[in-house]
Amino acid sequence: MSLKQDYSSSADEQLVAWAKDGDSEAFEELIHRHRDKIYARAMIMMRNEGDALDLSQEAWVKSWQRLRQFQGESTFLTWMTRIIINLCLDQLRRQKRMRAESIEELQEEVGGVERLMPVEDAKPTEGLESEEIRRRIDEALGKLTDAHRTVLVMHEFEGLEYKEIAKRVGISIGTVMSRLFYARRRLATLLQSLKRERLE
Repeated sequence: MSLKQDYSSSADEQLVAWAKDGDSEAFEELIHRHRDKIYARAMIMMRNEGDALDLSQEAWVKSWQRLRQFQGESTFLTWMTRIIINLCLDQLRRQKRMRAESIEELQEEVGGVERLMPVEDAKPTEGLESEEIRRRIDEALGKLTDAHRTVLVMHEFEGLEYKEIAKRVGISIGTVMSRLFYARRRLATLLQSLKRERLE
């Protein structure tokens, strides 16, 4: 008996269970539900439509191949988000090896900003929900360096702790704190300037 009529109204957990049993249509429903969110995360990190699309597709292939490893300890979307973030980080590392680090990044590595300023300052993205503000955030994120954008997205949007970010990116906790401080300050400045531009 086909369960096709139940796909659109079924919870992710049920779709995952069916997909684990080889039901490709159940998995296609999961893709349909979450593909835009996964692509958006890739786009925020990569700032390149082609890269974001390729990596999103790769993430879905990997998730299908590794679906039995998903034990439901988090939501399916959270699990997918970790996959796409890791793929983006790998790609960014490859790109970074092909070019020298910017002067700004080198200054951060030795600046020890975390010793000078508290990192638990007000989150510039907190409480921002409207479509217009989302567009402004996306525009501002696009102006950050790869290093800044990566730690900001992982901490502010994905809720990862410093230790986890440090492990995934391959940097020290101090560097995570430093980059996050710079990223928050830069994002807040950009959001204010974008707001002024739209009011003028």
